[in-house]
Amino acid sequence: MDLAYSALALQVQCRSVNSLDIAAARQQIFNNIEHVAKQVKSSLGFIKTFSGEAVRLVVLPEYFLTGFPMGESIAEWKAKAVLDIDGEEYNRLAKIAQDNNIYLSGNAYEADPNFPELYFQTCFILSPAGNTVLRYRRLISMFSPTPHDVWQPYLDIYGYEAVFPVAKTEIGNLAAIASEEILYPEIARCLAMRGAEVFLHNTSEIASPGLTPKDIAKRARAIENMAYVVSANSAGIADISLPVNSADGMSKIIDTKGRVLAESTIGETMVAYAELNISSLRALRLKPAMTNLLARQRNELFAPTYQQTVYPANNMLVQLNDQTPINRQHFIDTQVNVIDDLMAKGIFHSDASRSKPRK
Repeated sequence: MDLAYSALALQVQCRSVNSLDIAAARQQIFNNIEHVAKQVKSSLGFIKTFSGEAVRLVVLPEYFLTGFPMGESIAEWKAKAVLDIDGEEYNRLAKIAQDNNIYLSGNAYEADPNFPELYFQTCFILSPAGNTVLRYRRLISMFSPTPHDVWQPYLDIYGYEAVFPVAKTEIGNLAAIASEEILYPEIARCLAMRGAEVFLHNTSEIASPGLTPKDIAKRARAIENMAYVVSANSAGIADISLPVNSADGMSKIIDTKGRVLAESTIGETMVAYAELNISSLRALRLKPAMTNLLARQRNELFAPTYQQTVYPANNMLVQLNDQTPINRQHFIDTQVNVIDDLMAKGIFHSDASRSKPRK
């Protein structure tokens, strides 16, 4: 019997907490969960009535609970918008999964008791039983802490396997990719090499009538890894100074050949749903052929290059040990130093006639 089911990239509006005080922000998070609960239930009901298909997997956008920090310090954002691992927010999200008999994927800013000064942006998957079957911490971010920034102690606590988790479930092997990480093929490949068959992409990205870098990358990651991509974008971000619909539209489901099976336009919508045939995917991966890209990898060719340091690991440890607050400038300074190092190594080059001093 084929393993096939419908998945939904649910495009909902993100209602930010940036302008609220702590108490109001916490209440807004609960309001956002209630809004999502209603959207999930009504969407699944309509899809069942319209197409006869039972949805087993729902992917939500990045930022759907809180929006993103816009200048808030790490301490300020922790107080206002960061979830505890065993907090009430997760309990309420788990109930959505239970009530609808679905796997529910989302993204949140999350506290870690092992790193009390920080938070991590986390992709999660909740099972129909309400259990957290996957917790993936975003590894590459411009202005948020990541496990790589505290790499050695993070590995000592969690081990390397926890860095690239894959949930092996009755609907296939599920993995999460956060937002712009879809642009980094190494992340998807590491997950695929641990058995991932479906990439759940929680994103909040600029929409366009034409192809964008992220939109191209979604197709590429599907083709390279012979995997499905279920990508849920936000239906705008409300209550911030940016135009609401800047990040809106283009939620989609992509098959193993890079073909778009379903896609949404702008606004809150459930039209991005389609069938995932995991049995066909598994059969494809077992065929000896030129198109079997996973089976034709030669990783030893690339290992020496990837041993080079570009963006340094453990870059936050000195400040944490000195109890120095980590602010937005830390991320800028680190990247400036990386660019200078790449120039010194002859990897990056400057056009002296056009270059200007960097601050």
